[in-house]
Amino acid sequence: MNKIMFKKGIQTKLEKYVRRYFEEHPDIKLVTVAGSVGKTSTKLAIATILSQKYRVRLHEGNHNTHLSAPLAILGINFPGNPRNFWQWHKVFKAARKRIKSPAGSEPEVIIQELGTDHPGDIAQFGAYLFADISIITSVTPEHMEFFGTIDAVAQEELDAATYAKIAILNQDDINGEFLKYLRNSNFSTYSSNGGANYNFIPNDFSLLEGFGGKIQTPEFGEIPVRAKVFGEHSLRPITGAVAVAIKLGLNPQEIINGLASLKPVPGRMNFMRGLEDSVLIDDTYNSSPAALTAAIQTLYALSAPSKIAVIGSMNELGESSAMEHQRIGEMLDGVELSWVVTVGEQANKYLAPAARLRGCQVYEAKNAIDAGMFVRKIMEKGALILLKGSQGDVYLEEATKMLLRNQEDEKWLVRQDENWKKVKHDFFASFAEIAEDEV
Repeated sequence: MNKIMFKKGIQTKLEKYVRRYFEEHPDIKLVTVAGSVGKTSTKLAIATILSQKYRVRLHEGNHNTHLSAPLAILGINFPGNPRNFWQWHKVFKAARKRIKSPAGSEPEVIIQELGTDHPGDIAQFGAYLFADISIITSVTPEHMEFFGTIDAVAQEELDAATYAKIAILNQDDINGEFLKYLRNSNFSTYSSNGGANYNFIPNDFSLLEGFGGKIQTPEFGEIPVRAKVFGEHSLRPITGAVAVAIKLGLNPQEIINGLASLKPVPGRMNFMRGLEDSVLIDDTYNSSPAALTAAIQTLYALSAPSKIAVIGSMNELGESSAMEHQRIGEMLDGVELSWVVTVGEQANKYLAPAARLRGCQVYEAKNAIDAGMFVRKIMEKGALILLKGSQGDVYLEEATKMLLRNQEDEKWLVRQDENWKKVKHDFFASFAEIAEDEV
């Protein structure tokens, strides 16, 4: 059996087990989370609030592929060696056991991300999943080498609403023109800018306490809330989570309690103490045009003696990569920013020149380690430093690590388990080998 047939056989079997699981446990509510960006933050916010009332199951990572999503739904660990048939045999045994488990031992709500790399991926999930609620976080450029156009991305992401009783859409990050692709008339919208069914209206903000304000809802009017998140765009996952919670029967006090228990998510707009009394905005989990734009706007909105933007390449943009990196470079302000530090081929090639034309001082770093070393040399006391990067071949969390005031805070950084450390060790070692060859 070749690799593709083996994978397909495993996938088919897992989908069958998931269908049987929901047939045997019809009272379990399923919430799916789709969108180009913001899925994990939204999923975790939903889980935190719903936990005030329900037993909730979710995978805190991004297990959202056709092989990993069924295991996340069933609460079974992904095998350490996915090529080993006997490890999958143990997975199947665990799945059959889960199907037969008594209702009281199972969650009342399951929250599952749906990832898509190619057109038709969402429909494949829909072949065996029908959600009570599907929340769609955004439509922005992603995997453009496969989708080609933003309209194709919109059709794919909004297809998640087709396989749900209720759809909830982020009005701020989904262009209204794309609603023509929506095939579910039972939908609501949410926003941090107003004008939606559910709106977060901020009243105040502090670096210690985050945002205070109110959420406007059709069901309860205004709910006073405080959320320890940073950046206006970070209010959107919270607002969407509140919409889901209300649809699933939570009352205002349960929602307020859930929001109060929200914790920062590693690598997503975390404010951390840095060297020289600096403040680091660690947003290194991943990057996309929409998320990077929002992070830069947050950097501009805050006051500091000096500001530094450390920006890594945005991955998976296909033919639009040059244009999107150049567009970000044109957003950068040489008066507002003391330095711009770029990391990665696309950022160095397209973003850096555009930033220079805007009057910025720019340093093109060889990698995240080089970026961290440079920032340590040029940072002023009390600086505000944004670090925004992607996963593959960028890893700006390693630059963040070099700038932390307390090394104990490394536990709040992304990709710090042993597997990731090995991947990154090999990646950064390749630069040393190149340097030796050049000598």
